[in-house]
Amino acid sequence: MSKVYGDLTGLKKQVRKRLENFTRRRTLPRDVVSPDLARDLARLSFESGRQIGVMMGRDGAVEMVLVGDSRSLYIPDLPKSRAGRWRLRGLRFVHTHLREEPLTQDDLMDLVFLRLDCIAVIRVDQHGGAKELEVAHILPTSGRTQGAWRILPPTPCAEPTWHFLEFVQSLEEELERQRRSVAAEEAKDRAILVSVTTEEREAAEASLAELKELARSAGISVADTIVQRQRQANPKYLIGKGKLSEIIVRALQCGVDLLIFDQDLNPSQIRSITDTTELRVIDRTQLILDIFAQRAHSREGKLQVEIAQLKYLLPRLGVKDDALSRLRGGIGVRGPGETKLEINRRRIKDRIAHLERQLQQVRKDRSQRRAKRLRRPLPILSIVGYTNVGKSTLLNTLTHSRVWAEDQLFATLDPTTRRLRFPRDMEVIVTDTVGFIRNLPQNLLDAFAATLEELHDADLLLHVVDVSNPHYEDQMASVAEILEKLDLNRKPTVLVFNKMDKVDSETLARALQRYEAVAVSAIDRTTLLPLLEVLQNKVENFFLPEDAEAFEETSVFETPLETVAFMDLEEDRLSTRLRVS
Repeated sequence: MSKVYGDLTGLKKQVRKRLENFTRRRTLPRDVVSPDLARDLARLSFESGRQIGVMMGRDGAVEMVLVGDSRSLYIPDLPKSRAGRWRLRGLRFVHTHLREEPLTQDDLMDLVFLRLDCIAVIRVDQHGGAKELEVAHILPTSGRTQGAWRILPPTPCAEPTWHFLEFVQSLEEELERQRRSVAAEEAKDRAILVSVTTEEREAAEASLAELKELARSAGISVADTIVQRQRQANPKYLIGKGKLSEIIVRALQCGVDLLIFDQDLNPSQIRSITDTTELRVIDRTQLILDIFAQRAHSREGKLQVEIAQLKYLLPRLGVKDDALSRLRGGIGVRGPGETKLEINRRRIKDRIAHLERQLQQVRKDRSQRRAKRLRRPLPILSIVGYTNVGKSTLLNTLTHSRVWAEDQLFATLDPTTRRLRFPRDMEVIVTDTVGFIRNLPQNLLDAFAATLEELHDADLLLHVVDVSNPHYEDQMASVAEILEKLDLNRKPTVLVFNKMDKVDSETLARALQRYEAVAVSAIDRTTLLPLLEVLQNKVENFFLPEDAEAFEETSVFETPLETVAFMDLEEDRLSTRLRVS
């Protein structure tokens, strides 16, 4: 099989034979290119008027011969990387420049995108001789202000002075040393976070900080973050090609094989970035789905997560396999590749339909349990708010519960219900729900409609806000937007500013005055007395006199006033329908 690639049209038979002979040439491993091979490449390039290049392995053998035009040369697809994505490819590329020009930007991009050991150019003089050799290689370390590569000073082709094999081995050792320098506790998936935005840098960095918390919640270690602000997104890669080369180098230096984009990527963009970088690529929605898959414990939650994952996967489904290519041509004739893809899509659709039927049965069972509980008219208070603002901690403190709470985004996924007795001998049901987040994917919102039905049964919403967060107002707006989508924006709401101990009194006073909220610290019970008073007054105002009498008749708890009784949702989900005056 011929190892000569490129534009061979117009070349004489003798020239093609000389190109074929290059495939049998060999260079000493210590030299980038031997003087004899450099001379012959320059001569043939001069005579044909085209750039000619050779791709060589570390043993010095020529693996590919490439032919271009007088100004450029196209490199075809190369074999996949050896041993790992964080290693160099084990190939070096040597080609000619007919006008004695130095390495171009395209040459340096090829060096980065293909992760070559080095790229070298033979400067051909006006007589067709090999004048100078210029070499560039990837830097094992680079800062934000430093380039990703280094260009060595030109040297005469006839007098090689650089021991290439020793250098490339030391380069890989340095890359391996950096990769292994990661702390033992970070020995998990490592990722680079990428944000491509038209917003102000401050807003972009705030969004990227939230993405970093999402990655931490998913058990991913963040190696670096990259932000690019541009007027118009690249339709193929979303990000600019120059910034993409920087990402490839940083992934090589940090031993990273995962990219996480803060923006949603369409299927073609994911495929283009993956093919170019040979890195795994996910976007923000897929990261949230992964977190939900880790946190879902109930049968209902697992069904909802799987439905959302399959709906996300369906438009991104593809088959890349030469064995499944279209083998038959003609109008109306479909090949096995297309048939295989359609089979996979149909199976996913069937699976989604099956899961939705199961989820519908879960909803039916819940409605039956709800009908049994209508005899006991207890008001329902639902805690809502942005993720990781302290909702579960507030539930634990209010009801003396032990619901799992952690300083992570989406620590709570499945709804939890407890019963609370107010100081004036009144009982209510308190429900904790999944936290919201900005730009909540529609698939997630649709899939978790069953879980969020708990909010429709609520008589009062407790909107918890982390007032210590510099962007708490943006978070409030995001929650309000989602509540409006769920048609819950008209329900009575009590605004609760949590983490009051982390802000100064003046800032807190201004926020309370502006939004008419109640300030608490969920970890300190003594700060909850004003909130309990407000909640109790709200609940009493909601009941009509006959409802209050019914409430007193059905209250069976003998607990002291200062004590709180609770009951697990999994054992007995408590609910009621309340007439609001």
